[in-house]
Amino acid sequence: MSGPNTDYDPVQVTPLAAAEVEAMRDAALAAIAAAGDLDQLKQVRLEHAGDRSPLALANREIGALPPAARKEAGQRVGQARGAVNQALAERTAILEAEHEERMLVEETVDVTLPVDRTPRGARHPITMGSELIADVFVAMGWEVAEGPVIEAEWLNFDALNLGPDHPARTMQDTFWTEPAEQHVVLRTHTSPVQARTMLTRTPPIYVVCPGRVFRTDEYDATHSPMFHQVEGLVVDEGITMAHLKGSLDHFAAAMFGEGIDTRFRPSYFPFTEPSAEVDLRCFVCRGAAGAVETCRTCKGEGWIEWGGCGVVNPRVLVACGIDPERYTGFAFGMGIDRTLMFRHGITDLRAFFEGDVRFSSAFGSEL
Repeated sequence: MSGPNTDYDPVQVTPLAAAEVEAMRDAALAAIAAAGDLDQLKQVRLEHAGDRSPLALANREIGALPPAARKEAGQRVGQARGAVNQALAERTAILEAEHEERMLVEETVDVTLPVDRTPRGARHPITMGSELIADVFVAMGWEVAEGPVIEAEWLNFDALNLGPDHPARTMQDTFWTEPAEQHVVLRTHTSPVQARTMLTRTPPIYVVCPGRVFRTDEYDATHSPMFHQVEGLVVDEGITMAHLKGSLDHFAAAMFGEGIDTRFRPSYFPFTEPSAEVDLRCFVCRGAAGAVETCRTCKGEGWIEWGGCGVVNPRVLVACGIDPERYTGFAFGMGIDRTLMFRHGITDLRAFFEGDVRFSSAFGSEL
């Protein structure tokens, strides 16, 4: 058996020749320098420093050399590969810096431009209107009272002096729940909140009651089976119609501006005696001579119907456990929807209930 061939010339292994190694190194360095971006440099890395690159293949050939020749060939190839890797690192740093600078220029965001996002929505004008009305009376020292929308028949009718034969109790005006023997209704006004307040509190009482109410009305431009009311109740010693008139004048001025006063027209409500319809001085023509005749808002009347009011009927006080010989009071009720229609010139009540965010957005965050 013969021994190792110590006379083997490593130059005969072509990829390991000094000139060949230098050529592979120079080709890699030239390709690295020519790479214009990170994607091109990635391709260069695969071609000249990857597992199938010429220098990597040459490195595998070292094992075919006799031991005496491996050291020199290994140093030659190792130095070439080191030079390539160093050039790759330096070129990577340069291209990454250029990429970041280009991103800062090309992807700059102008924060002063309008935001292109889906709008979040808007607060509903009836919600804001209810809060505004409540604020008017809270500023006068009143309290806000609330109650359930599903109400006992006695609180909705009997406690308010609406007898068993009153037409408002029929199916034509009232939503009754089933079974009918439970005597439960969807409240037809917020007056049950007044009854609950008088049953649970001791006078003096100053409360305002905004909320939803339900009646079997047609759904059209001026009517809805669900709408919103605000009612006020005062029970104290020495309360008169003059206090009622002053409170409503202040309420009207707060909602429609200074100079809008009110007038009373005799009317009838079972829960007040005496009772009156409340009219507003037209907030468009202001009742001015020469303007009334052509005013489309009040239709030449100079006044606009707003709601109802009156002195609390003694029978209501007795039903709620209050001594009518010692205490008197007044109550009033207006439609919140109707008030906002007057305030903002809205002609169709259905706009409040159709859920169009464009309608609500027009009111902003405050009325």
